[in-house]
Amino acid sequence: MYAKELIERAKKARENAYAPYSKFKVGAAILTEDGEVYTGVNVENASFGLTVCAERVALFKAVSVGKRSFKAIAVVADTEEPVPPCGACRQVLSEFGDMEVIMANLKGDVKIARLRDLLPDSFKFEEGKR
Repeated sequence: MYAKELIERAKKARENAYAPYSKFKVGAAILTEDGEVYTGVNVENASFGLTVCAERVALFKAVSVGKRSFKAIAVVADTEEPVPPCGACRQVLSEFGDMEVIMANLKGDVKIARLRDLLPDSFKFEEGKR
């Protein structure tokens, strides 16, 4: 099953997170429909608004090489409960359709949901309707 592999890839990526301010390291791994995996980590900045989440880093890496269709994303952090993507990440991910979201923590707890269930009314651009 790909969920276990994605969690492991996200855990490994998490080690490279740049989180000197919050100390909250997050790793993500996104699976494309054609079976490739791209990882990401959160990258903090002294100007906190410029911080980028791990989920978006993984997605942007995949998009930057031409990927547009995704099957699943795993997110891992050192939390009590499995860590969900933030609202901004949910919205950005939704731009590329519905996907499975695998939320995990370092203790091995896992929760899986569809993106559409985590963000049921995502903002969508409709041509001609502004």
